[in-house]
Amino acid sequence: MNAEETNVKGVFVLSTDIREDDRGAFARLFCETELADQGILFQVAQSSVSVNSADRTLRGLHYQSDEAPESKIVRCVHGAVWDVTVDLRPTSSSYLAWFGTELSSDNMQALVIPAGCAHGFLTLCDDAALLYMMDQAYLPDTACGVRWDDPAFSISWPHRPLIISERDATYPDYIAS
Repeated sequence: MNAEETNVKGVFVLSTDIREDDRGAFARLFCETELADQGILFQVAQSSVSVNSADRTLRGLHYQSDEAPESKIVRCVHGAVWDVTVDLRPTSSSYLAWFGTELSSDNMQALVIPAGCAHGFLTLCDDAALLYMMDQAYLPDTACGVRWDDPAFSISWPHRPLIISERDATYPDYIAS
């Protein structure tokens, strides 16, 4: 596994060595030791999957409050998504910066997203699925969000969403601290 830091402090793109032969392919999706060797300390406390049936489905931008901060590693295991992280940490050198990239079952990349960053994605095809590995158990009462099209971030999404939940569509604008 190779970790490459992005323009958002603490957000890394993970690339995986894929071994292919006449049977198909094999790739390691997570290795605590390999990440630690690259300065990323991460222990998995919970794992979840997000299954999305339609192209241009948007989820996010979600994060956990400071009461229950949560870091995560996100990987697309079927299909493709445009995945976005926004830095909401006022003391960070990349505060309010965003990073977006395509995650797909073809490129086998993942994102390491530190606590204090919001996360969201837009599906780029039907039947896209994301695997989440979190360092803390999810606590619904500490779930927060900001609007996907908040002008404070000016995120360049590849398409307008066709499907978005009422909750995600009506999050308030972010108010910088």
